[in-house]
Amino acid sequence: MIFPYGDDQVKGGHFPLFSYAFIAVNLAVFLFEATLPLPLREEFLMKYAAIPSHILRGEDLHTLFTSMFLHGGWMHLIGNMLFLWVFGDNIEALIGNFRFLIFYLLGGLLAHAAHIYFNATSTIPTVGASGAISAVMGAYLLLFPRSRIRVLFFIFPFGIPAFLFLFVWIFQQLLNGKASLHVATAESSGVAWWAHIGGFAFGVLAGIWFRLTVRRPSPPEATYYRRPYR
Repeated sequence: MIFPYGDDQVKGGHFPLFSYAFIAVNLAVFLFEATLPLPLREEFLMKYAAIPSHILRGEDLHTLFTSMFLHGGWMHLIGNMLFLWVFGDNIEALIGNFRFLIFYLLGGLLAHAAHIYFNATSTIPTVGASGAISAVMGAYLLLFPRSRIRVLFFIFPFGIPAFLFLFVWIFQQLLNGKASLHVATAESSGVAWWAHIGGFAFGVLAGIWFRLTVRRPSPPEATYYRRPYR
């Protein structure tokens, strides 16, 4: 398995307030969730998770937001927060705090829309920040394609260009999303592949807009990170 754990950082720009705040909120909500007895935990998840068939009936619309801060387990939480930690700060440093807040939430909503479109009759609760984080990754592809992503392959660290890492990632999502159109696969995978794809597509479009309208700070600072790549 390949895990990202860092990247080149832009020099200057805005402090990534909301990137870190989202990580803190997701962690706090999960810790609260973990303290609940199992019946209450299941009730809590059912109340605040997004269920596609309910959304299409106009019910529980608040869950389109609340579900972005819920996770199904430690590995689900850690994986999502790791990706937000790596990719979120550069985007927020570039586009600013308020823009990032709106962009992140819109990314989550568009990710929900893609998932619901392909799972309109589903009664399976959807939780997780991965749709919004996929939007962040899509924007990163446009804004920092040559940034170096630090990854671990099992225990071996090395660097990989962001555009290559993200192309491979979205290709995997597309393959799995296509496979999930078969009912048996969709029911058994437990992953909202189309939320990832929809969020990423929105992020790419937003990245184009940001490139045209946002003044860029200094390029990513790679001096500190280059030594491990040699």
